[in-house]
Amino acid sequence: MSNLAQRVVTAVTLGFIILGSILWAPKVYPMIAGCIFILGLYEFYALSEKLPNVAAPKFAGILAGLICYVIVLGVFYKAFSAVALTAIGPILFSLVLMELWNRKNTSFINPLIVLFGIIYLGLPLTLSVILNEISAPVFPVLGIMFILIWTNDTFAYFVGKKWGKTPLFERISPKKTWEGTLGGVVFTLVIALLIHEFSSHGSLLFWGVSGLLISLTSIFGDLFESLLKRTVMVKDSGTLLPGHGGILDRFDAALFSIPFFYSWYMTYFYW
Repeated sequence: MSNLAQRVVTAVTLGFIILGSILWAPKVYPMIAGCIFILGLYEFYALSEKLPNVAAPKFAGILAGLICYVIVLGVFYKAFSAVALTAIGPILFSLVLMELWNRKNTSFINPLIVLFGIIYLGLPLTLSVILNEISAPVFPVLGIMFILIWTNDTFAYFVGKKWGKTPLFERISPKKTWEGTLGGVVFTLVIALLIHEFSSHGSLLFWGVSGLLISLTSIFGDLFESLLKRTVMVKDSGTLLPGHGGILDRFDAALFSIPFFYSWYMTYFYW
């Protein structure tokens, strides 16, 4: 099977799982987001180990991140008292204290890596669960957000492959071009405006800004993950997803888009 065919099969399968859970089994989505969090965090820490003299406590970071994820969502779903949130501080600072027993000269960078990994993946995925719960009874906003992210990714890839000549950020990602980037933005904006035409949820302004915001943040999310991989000199973050690489390779755009879109959605509908 060619790389393109693998990409398509993997993308369709993931799309079915994610959109299916959002549309028909919203209570399942938090578990799917949790799996993405754990696998993505493992990849992130594995990438960090390729740096010289870095030994972040990988499994401790994953466990702490998962506990924090469960606490926040447990409070949101009212399974726990809000007092449970006070446990997050001690849990995260315990990761820092572990460096007291680290005999290698890496105690300055290790806590930064382990804590950033939790924020980089945990914050957007937690916000995605909350956004889905808030909006799902009215309109599947989270599902539309993913569709717009994938639209940007797909058309940026094909337009860039066909007409791309001018490098966008050659130092970080030599294959990305301005032509492909513009193609992704335009098509994402078009789809966002079409959604407005067939939906009574949100104005033309809301969907226009959403399309532009999602496409731009998707690009920066992709570039940031490319920067991480280039720093440690690897092509993919992992091998779990045929045709795509790892979890971070597939969800890099979403990790940046979700916090910005969440903020825009809450500002527009609840300000």
